Amino acid sequence: MPIDPKIALGAELPSREFAWTPSDVQLYQLGLGAGARWTDAAELRYLDDREPQVLPTFATVAQTLHETEPPKVSFPGIDIDLAKVVHGHQEVEVHRPIPAAGKATSTGRISELWDKGSAAVVVQEHTITGSDGAPLWTTRSSIFAKGEGGFGGERGPSTQSELPDRAPDFDVTTRTLPQQALLYRMLGDRNPLHSDPEFARAAGFPNPILHGLCTYGIVCKTATDTALDADASRVTGFRARFAGVLYPGETIRTRIWRTDGELVIAATVVEREDAPVLADVSLKFS
Repeated sequence: MPIDPKIALGAELPSREFAWTPSDVQLYQLGLGAGARWTDAAELRYLDDREPQVLPTFATVAQTLHETEPPKVSFPGIDIDLAKVVHGHQEVEVHRPIPAAGKATSTGRISELWDKGSAAVVVQEHTITGSDGAPLWTTRSSIFAKGEGGFGGERGPSTQSELPDRAPDFDVTTRTLPQQALLYRMLGDRNPLHSDPEFARAAGFPNPILHGLCTYGIVCKTATDTALDADASRVTGFRARFAGVLYPGETIRTRIWRTDGELVIAATVVEREDAPVLADVSLKFS
């Protein structure tokens, strides 16, 4: 059986030590499209050679920056075919601004496991501690595994946030590059769903799709640039549910509502009649 809930739920994941440099940060932010306004001083803060400011979403790639093999969905009590898996949601909580270079240790566990009948939802939580012993960030993410439900677990919560009943404070469009997924995969996510047309079609898509975490990072950057004066150090948390796919070259429409200490966001695809791509999006800021 691919999922054994008695083993999986609460299982500790292997700890991992990793490091990053300003060049790694630059590559990540270039992968999101940073530098499109190549003479803009605020934009160039993301690409400074010594102290680039770091988007909190860098936390999603920091551990896997130099990997070249496709990821495996193999944890204690869990062994799932990669082609059956899509990203469900992602959350990053930043305990202090991420430095441009550093060393850290990650510890994690399977914090939740839900049986949706036709699918399974696996939630991981990772805590990252800097070399000084102080926490840097916490990530929470879920994967949705088609055909892997039915193991007898609880269905879990079904939560959906409401958008404010008024016009957004900001309405921004961001065009992605045709080669965006091929660039972003250099950060360590070599899932062939984003680069191999035959693999993508076997998984039910007409063409390779953009990494959900790339869209996630683009929307975080767009909101930071638009509503927070491009100051990434003000972002204390960012979460989103992956609600649809984006194909490289398509345009993201980001609608932003400002509330007390939070930006509520909706991200859709312009070319497909505003089909949702990210939902339940929240950016917390100081």
